[in-house]
Amino acid sequence: MSAPELVVDVAKIRKAVHSSIPLTITTYTLPHEVEVYMEQVIDIFLNELGQTKIKDYVSYCLRELAVNAKKANTKRVYFDLQGLNIHDPVEYEEGMRSFKADTLENINFYLQKQKEKQYYIKIIFLARGTNIIIEVHNNAEMTKTEFMRVQDKIARSRKYTSFEEAMAKVLDSSEGAGLGLVILVLMLKKIGLEEDCFEIKVENGETIARLNIPVNATKVETLSMLTNEIVSKITRLPQFPENIIAIQRLINDPKSEMVDIARHIATDPAMTADLLKLVNSAQFMLPKKVDNIIDAVKLVGLRGIRNLLYSYGTQKILAQEHAVDQKALWDHSYRCAYYSYNLAKNFKPGNRALHDDAYVGGMLHDMGKILFSAVHPDLLEHIKKFCVSKNIDTKLFEDVAGGMSHPEIGARVAEKWNFPDTLVAAIRYHHEPELMTTDYKDIVFTVYLANVLCEFESGNMNYEQISPIVLQDFGFLSEKQFARVSEQFKNAFAQELAAQKEKRR
Repeated sequence: MSAPELVVDVAKIRKAVHSSIPLTITTYTLPHEVEVYMEQVIDIFLNELGQTKIKDYVSYCLRELAVNAKKANTKRVYFDLQGLNIHDPVEYEEGMRSFKADTLENINFYLQKQKEKQYYIKIIFLARGTNIIIEVHNNAEMTKTEFMRVQDKIARSRKYTSFEEAMAKVLDSSEGAGLGLVILVLMLKKIGLEEDCFEIKVENGETIARLNIPVNATKVETLSMLTNEIVSKITRLPQFPENIIAIQRLINDPKSEMVDIARHIATDPAMTADLLKLVNSAQFMLPKKVDNIIDAVKLVGLRGIRNLLYSYGTQKILAQEHAVDQKALWDHSYRCAYYSYNLAKNFKPGNRALHDDAYVGGMLHDMGKILFSAVHPDLLEHIKKFCVSKNIDTKLFEDVAGGMSHPEIGARVAEKWNFPDTLVAAIRYHHEPELMTTDYKDIVFTVYLANVLCEFESGNMNYEQISPIVLQDFGFLSEKQFARVSEQFKNAFAQELAAQKEKRR
């Protein structure tokens, strides 16, 4: 990693925290400037979560794990150059007798070899739910011998009660995970963490050291109180429009005919015009322009019309065209809807229900943010007063106002309006797809990836931050492939906007 890449992007770190996006640092040699950069990232990351009091402990743990990962990579290079099989217990012992002295004498040579052989150290920060997750990956799998020794160190260290006791009893200096790892466990004990908050495992060709730090219980409780308070104020929102509810009832009635549903929609000229505009958009890719709602209902289908009505009704309630901030949010939502639909259509061609649901899921995924920006001008002032009355740190208010809870808030409003469970799930988990159950996985993964494409396109997110489970589900095997699809979607969306502009002339 070169120096120009080490500028701390505070806005990007804050976005990662509040959107549950993993923040990744990758290095081959772990130079001093990268260690300094890691410290700065930790500082901002924990500050955003109100956890600055544990910074020194977390910094030590991360530094220890990163250095151990670097040593493990150096060891692989050393054994290769010595012609020794690191997996053979006898040859392992032979190599370890000279490893430390030989590599320290010529460390720059071995670090250069590590880089040439692409042995990396990858540090990942993630705020997920009520936890801070920090992982250190290196692509040198631990041998069985190494794994057993490290596990033994961890088991022993959990019995120690002080640093002095640990230093007196740790005698094996041959392993990099010796005293340092013991102190790490004691550090975690000191901040009240249970033993299951730290683990080391081997997975998919990597050794992974993982810290799972629960956020302070008081903060979790206050955030929950804030979210509930916001939702209680949002109950003042009007119910979903009665004319749309009536049409939804007709759609859900198996005795209803398509013509009856279309005629009911046609009694509202404004709704008819708006729905025809949506139906004639690129979402449906109809062979010809549709001029009447009866044809639209037949071509789009009942599920498609139902979802159009959810989108139409929500925008009617929430939209305020004069609000610049809100317009930007709706512009993003429209782009996300377009990407979501095209992801479903191109990557899940056999799932017709997903095709119908993907567009509206993308359109409404940021309902929570839109509520913050425009619904009831007194809402944010009310929440400020609530913070004061409950003696909650104003930083917590800033977190919530910045969008930390917007998926949950949006989902609760969707539930208030009796939206289907698929749409509620898409709104609730569009930043955390891996928390989704298999029931609504397809819609959640699709909306998540559509939102990610928007962020990737704008430079707010890089490929390594994207959920590998979702990438695998859609068949993305490389950043090059993903970037190519991103560019294709971007160009297609630009053409769609141009076509709509031309139609309005």
